[in-house]
Amino acid sequence: MKNFAKTREKIAFTMLGLATFIVVLPILLTIYYVVSNGSPAVTWEFLSKGPTNGMTEGGIFPAILGTVILIIGTMVCSLPIGILSAIYLVEYAKDNLFTRLIKLSVVNLSGIPSIVYGLFGFTLFVVFFRLGTSIVAGALTLAIMSLPVIITATKEALESVPNTYREISLSLGATKWQTVRYCVLPYAIPGILTGTVLSLSRAAGETAPILFTVAAFYLTQLPHSIFDQVMALPYHLYVISTQVPNMPTQISFATGFVLIALVFVMNLFSIILRGHYRKKKQW
Repeated sequence: MKNFAKTREKIAFTMLGLATFIVVLPILLTIYYVVSNGSPAVTWEFLSKGPTNGMTEGGIFPAILGTVILIIGTMVCSLPIGILSAIYLVEYAKDNLFTRLIKLSVVNLSGIPSIVYGLFGFTLFVVFFRLGTSIVAGALTLAIMSLPVIITATKEALESVPNTYREISLSLGATKWQTVRYCVLPYAIPGILTGTVLSLSRAAGETAPILFTVAAFYLTQLPHSIFDQVMALPYHLYVISTQVPNMPTQISFATGFVLIALVFVMNLFSIILRGHYRKKKQW
């Protein structure tokens, strides 16, 4: 019986490893193909200058700057609202039909295609609020798209903190907010960081939402205010790959390589920060 159980366990682990390999291999091959074809074109001039000669020469600095601005704007708009909403749902809201509907709606919003968010942002921010195609309209649209992921990840991180922490804090005379602030949030930070970076990474690579709200085909100068348009790496990659004739493929691959590197750096920073907080707070 013991040998049979061990054999069955080995078969299960082998199947799990094979499934993981099948999922990871295409991703690794894609990254390798993009990096190997694009890395020779990634020079300091390519990263620090704007496009020239009909985008077939020069660099992508305006697109890099625009992407970073949109990521920061998205984080500023979505992070406080997402975390506070999750705190309310987990720590303060009663378990009734209304809150269950809210939680179900948040989960459903995570599956809405990005093009729908783009049309919604265009209708609400660009047309109704008359913000025009601008940084603020694009950041708000991406923030709305990121909120479901942030709320869900924060909610799960808060729920993973043992209830005994809350009970001990309240029994010592702490208020509800003091309990959340000092006994729950510090232990939930690693999970919150994971959800935040996942949502921002998705926002950094989206084309459809910024297509309607902020992205420009080509700009001769950098943005000066939040009401200006910007170039962005995802849209720039789409433009040079499909709309610009005689575009060297090496430049397209180099742009994709920079976008992958930007997302990788964001995730690496999140992993390091998460590991730091996990070492400080353990239960």
